[in-house]
Amino acid sequence: MTDDAWGRIRDELIKTVGRDNFVNWIEPLEFAHVRDGVATFLVPTNFMGNWVSRNFGDDILQHIKSSGNPVSRVDFVVPETVKPAPPPQPAVTAAADDSDLPGAPLDPRFTFDRFVVGKPNELAHAAARRVAEGGEVTFNPLFLYGGVGLGKTHLMHAIAHELQARRPDLKIVYLSAEQFMYRFIQALRERQMMDFKQIFRSVDVLMVDDVQFIAGKDSTQEEFFHTFNALVDQNKQIIISGDRAPGEIKDLEERIKSRLQCGLVVDLHPTDYELRLGILQQKVEQHRAQYADLVLADGVLEFLAHRISTNVRVLEGALMRLFAFASLVGREITLDLTQDCLADILRASDRKVTIEEIQRKVSEHYNIRLSDLIGPRRIRTIARPRQVAMYLAKQLTTRSLPEIGRRFGNRDHTTVMHGVRRIEELKATDSQIADDIELLRRALEA
Repeated sequence: MTDDAWGRIRDELIKTVGRDNFVNWIEPLEFAHVRDGVATFLVPTNFMGNWVSRNFGDDILQHIKSSGNPVSRVDFVVPETVKPAPPPQPAVTAAADDSDLPGAPLDPRFTFDRFVVGKPNELAHAAARRVAEGGEVTFNPLFLYGGVGLGKTHLMHAIAHELQARRPDLKIVYLSAEQFMYRFIQALRERQMMDFKQIFRSVDVLMVDDVQFIAGKDSTQEEFFHTFNALVDQNKQIIISGDRAPGEIKDLEERIKSRLQCGLVVDLHPTDYELRLGILQQKVEQHRAQYADLVLADGVLEFLAHRISTNVRVLEGALMRLFAFASLVGREITLDLTQDCLADILRASDRKVTIEEIQRKVSEHYNIRLSDLIGPRRIRTIARPRQVAMYLAKQLTTRSLPEIGRRFGNRDHTTVMHGVRRIEELKATDSQIADDIELLRRALEA
């Protein structure tokens, strides 16, 4: 086979594999020779050779045969005279010479010993701990999802810190999906796609935060998908976070959703009162030396844990503002001072959810008529959403059980009580019910 023949075959391969794949994978190939029925091509790196062989080798061989060349196999080799530079290593790894991989810096505060564990996040914490042990990959990927300020990023950083300590030899990259997209676009613009692929597909642990950011961005999703597959094929650990479950991320390709769902998908539920109080108590302990002269009145932490319920970052920020203000004015932190100092935060946290809003959202979510939700029908497809709506009314409003019952077709308060208890039981055993409630809660509190 001549160089001219390879040129004609390349033109045909563009039609077969697509222009993007051709530019990234076929164009860098350099035809060397045909000997004993084997067509040999030179490639810049072993990684590239393995990838092309696995994904496009059959296409290349078929086109060579179709052109009349008696070839039975294709081979991809790195020229002996060209030794590829070792790939740069991740910014988050502890190895001294591993400082160039495009990872984001880790927050030293986000460690496991500073993560407060409660019922809403205990499964996510346990899964993160298992991955951080650095042993055999048992579920891949680990996908953590939940609303803002529930601890996803904290757990991601904690995993990286723990892996650093246990396995300093590992190449670990932690970055946001936005940073991944930026690196990808930069590589395209500067014609450095081979370096990009070599870097991201040579890591031992890839951690991508806020994956929903790449939804709708076709080229980035394509590259993410191939990177994902390459790492899984090598049995490398992948850890992903998002603001919702993979199947609920709009404009995310179905094949990516499917891949993300093939591992362990864990929800960080909204914090409950006990967990929020525990977080506040831990913060007080962490800053006790800094604010040693401050006096914290009884009931202040309990008040904050009750009133600021949707976002842990807002909760922690409110406590820090309270400490700073009390320190500046030299006063005891009382309930009155707390209400004055945090008036804007408390007002923002006081968004009122009505029973009517809850009924409308639940009806839309389950695709049933509002009249059926509050009517007398007891078939399961209506009774279960009705119980969900009652549960949310009890959780998100200050209405009494008898009043909630009246809003649901003049039902007795014991019916409401039974519905609330039933949903509480199902949340612990039925992941679909738990997901439904979380989605509805977020929509209502938005």
